[in-house]
Amino acid sequence: MIKCESYWLRCPTCGNKTRVKIRTDTELKNFPLFCPKCKHESLINVKRQQIVVIEPDAKTQSR
Repeated sequence: MIKCESYWLRCPTCGNKTRVKIRTDTELKNFPLFCPKCKHESLINVKRQQIVVIEPDAKTQSR
């Protein structure tokens, strides 16, 4: 049995904890991460505990 630790995702904007907890083997694609402190939403990918922020395209920013 493999032991999987879990940790809180941190906001890429302010660095505070969000309400999302993931395990070390979790993979996320195009995940909308919302920070309750700075009220900012980021679109992220997570693979092997590495968070990559996806820049929104011009179509989603104009809404």
